[in-house]
Amino acid sequence: MKMWSILYYLRNDVSVLIRNMEVRGLSPEPIYKAVELDRRVRQLGIELDELRHKRNLINKQIPKTSPEERVKLISEARALSKLIEDKEAVYNKVRSELDEILLSIPNILHPDVPIGEDESNNKPLRYWGRPKVMRKHLDVFLKEIEGFNVEYDVIDYEIVGHADYGDQTHLTDTARAAKVAGSRFYYMLGDLVYLQMALINYATDFLTSKGYIPVYPPPLMNKKAYMGVTSLADFEDAIYKLEGEDLYLIATSEHPMAAMYMNEVLEIGELPIKLMGFSPCFRKEAGAHGKDTKGIFRVHNFDKIEQFIFCHPDESWEYHEEIIRNAEELFRGLEIPYRVVDICTGDIGVVAARKYDLEAWMPAQGKFREMVSASNCTDWQSYRLNIRFAKKRGHPSEGFVHTLNSTGLAIQRTITAIIENHQDEEGRVKIPNVLRKYLSVFDGAPKDYLRPVNLP
Repeated sequence: MKMWSILYYLRNDVSVLIRNMEVRGLSPEPIYKAVELDRRVRQLGIELDELRHKRNLINKQIPKTSPEERVKLISEARALSKLIEDKEAVYNKVRSELDEILLSIPNILHPDVPIGEDESNNKPLRYWGRPKVMRKHLDVFLKEIEGFNVEYDVIDYEIVGHADYGDQTHLTDTARAAKVAGSRFYYMLGDLVYLQMALINYATDFLTSKGYIPVYPPPLMNKKAYMGVTSLADFEDAIYKLEGEDLYLIATSEHPMAAMYMNEVLEIGELPIKLMGFSPCFRKEAGAHGKDTKGIFRVHNFDKIEQFIFCHPDESWEYHEEIIRNAEELFRGLEIPYRVVDICTGDIGVVAARKYDLEAWMPAQGKFREMVSASNCTDWQSYRLNIRFAKKRGHPSEGFVHTLNSTGLAIQRTITAIIENHQDEEGRVKIPNVLRKYLSVFDGAPKDYLRPVNLP
């Protein structure tokens, strides 16, 4: 499909777009407006082509006519030029209105996306691991796994939550960070710093062995690029803007990687392009008032390994399964029980056509918490960023590439899951076996368990 999918359905089967808005719980009114504006844009385009053609014919005749006739033709050409100029102004105005509406239309959902209002309607697909369940959380846990055969261990000792564990061991210090930078910032100390570096190396090793190219992207993006990768109107409250500059701190390396080939044409033979981004990420968490205020689960800055793929449209659903499988393998290596959920229409956001979340079991909290989001964005981002594909450079475009993204590891969140899932009855946190070789390169790194920090 050479045409952007949303524009294709606008012109060929508008019922697809109307239904897409309705299942998302949105008014279809923008679709009706877009249909009318698109009809006007195309009609004005036809009228402009006819006027330009007529002017070109007159201009060709001018050198061949008598002086008297030439004056008349020049006058007609000037009148046509004025008419064209006026109609172009109308065309540009209507086209601008159409573009504004088109860019506000959310991606077309995959037909298998569950229909629901909010995260309570997300659909669990599978579970992995043997969760440790404190007896006080057992009833809630059994409700969460209803319909699935999940093995688990009921424990009678108390697992200390990651936030309290960090405070008690001095491995994190959010109180002093608040003096320096405000709430939702933190110091990580001692073995957590070693653990952070081990997790980065573990995920990097794993994804590069799968053919993903490491990328350290710019930590800042301009507004034009940011408008291409997400709905900035919806996302602007979540990201930090540099005062007096057209630059934003990135919320995830997905965003600068998506914009990497902005306004370029990729050759089919170059696809897929698989990238592994590593970057600091910055988010205001403006909508998280009262949520996860303690510890390092939901913070303003964190480190993340991200998967990103540019591919041919025929292959994107296959790669969507690949990126969630990669994330699952990483968490299996860390021996962290999890489930994969299919995100419903009311929780999916505007960018993705389908999204899977990987949620780790958090024993102290007695619930599954999001660690990974894996999205197929189809051609929603590539249209906005103008990233196309062709047989060869210089050949006619064959359409827009599809883009996909998934967390590999969100480092700080993963640390919280390790602290709670690898904590024994004595309150010690065992280091996952898969990380041992990455810690061995540091002389002072822990061997078996995380160690408290001896600082005031």
